[in-house]
Amino acid sequence: MKPAKQVLILALLPVFFLLASQTLLAQDERSQIPLLLQRSYFEVTLGSINYPFGAEQLEPGYNLVGVTVPHTAVRLVLWGYNFNDYIAAQITYMHPVSWVKYAYSEGGEEQLRSVWTNVGGFTMKARLPLGDKFSVYGEGGLGIITRAGFKDHQGNAVVKDKNFGTFLFGAGLKYHLTKKWALQLVGNYSPASEKHNQPYTSFVGGGFSYQFVPYTEKQLKKTADIGMIHPKQWLQLGFTSNVLGYGVNNLVSNKYFPIFWGGMAHVRQGLSLNYQRNVFHSEKFFALDWGVNASVWQTTGLHNDTQLARENFFTLSIFPVFRLNFLHTDLFDAYFYYTVAAPTFISKTIIDGFDTGEKFTFMDNMGAGIFFGEDRRYNAELKIGHYSNGNIFPTNDAVKVPLSLNIGYVF
Repeated sequence: MKPAKQVLILALLPVFFLLASQTLLAQDERSQIPLLLQRSYFEVTLGSINYPFGAEQLEPGYNLVGVTVPHTAVRLVLWGYNFNDYIAAQITYMHPVSWVKYAYSEGGEEQLRSVWTNVGGFTMKARLPLGDKFSVYGEGGLGIITRAGFKDHQGNAVVKDKNFGTFLFGAGLKYHLTKKWALQLVGNYSPASEKHNQPYTSFVGGGFSYQFVPYTEKQLKKTADIGMIHPKQWLQLGFTSNVLGYGVNNLVSNKYFPIFWGGMAHVRQGLSLNYQRNVFHSEKFFALDWGVNASVWQTTGLHNDTQLARENFFTLSIFPVFRLNFLHTDLFDAYFYYTVAAPTFISKTIIDGFDTGEKFTFMDNMGAGIFFGEDRRYNAELKIGHYSNGNIFPTNDAVKVPLSLNIGYVF
């Protein structure tokens, strides 16, 4: 595994293991923000990315006809931690909305292909307050550039795949609306790499940040007085089948409603075992859980329109869960939940002829469920799933998991 990949993986994994260990410390005080999160924050920024791709990135022997660089992009601080009022560390991810398009000539004919580029990062941030409402900051650290190029019809690289470490710098201005919410203007830059034939990358944009703040005694008392049952931990057995097709997956992963992801390799059926534990809950609506998952899968064996032999593989994941409890009745409590970027080991990387990258990947789930019965002892969920590496590796054909039914017991 390349050093850049190892650094990124090592940067991501402690976040989830720390969340898991913090649960044990806060298991009897779940109405309070966990200690780890009390100094944590996340950020979402929409803006313009620029990387001047051109003829220089083409391998010798190919002629450029034209290149289009879409500029709209999103930059996320997936997790940030404030050591004090002035110093923080954060894990970032920057992703363009649309990929760079190359038009080039091959055998006298014009071809159109895409180049995918993403920027991950682990940076330190220094903050300086400017009065009560404004602050400025600078950041710097390690950037991970992942570029997925393309090949010609003979399988020769036209633009090569790359995955390498670089420097990442940035600065920003914040306007603090409250202790939790702030608006911000940001700029980021990673230098060009002659060795990897990669142009510089710049980004400017605006967005918001959210800082977790501990609940007050008044808020904690309000939560206790409501007296709702918030299950602490539960086991689930899951059953997956494509008997109903992939309609739900396709509905929420198309260009008109892109709130989830699909995948080139398709799961036919599977079994899974989940353990899930509540870390935090508000008085009614929001909850944060973590869990572990072990699953075995069988594929459809379809590669485009070709029927191959069905394959079996397994996955192991540790995952965070964001849960919204939207309906409370005497008989049951209903919720919607989302699991994103769960670190996962996947036993195969070539699945039904599709290249999913490396054996380190991420699990994403989206679904709805209920707790029911006396003391809410029982649980049932319907969900869809997805495995991909988030484009941190050059190849990422991804895996699509159809509807799954989970049955659980709370204890």
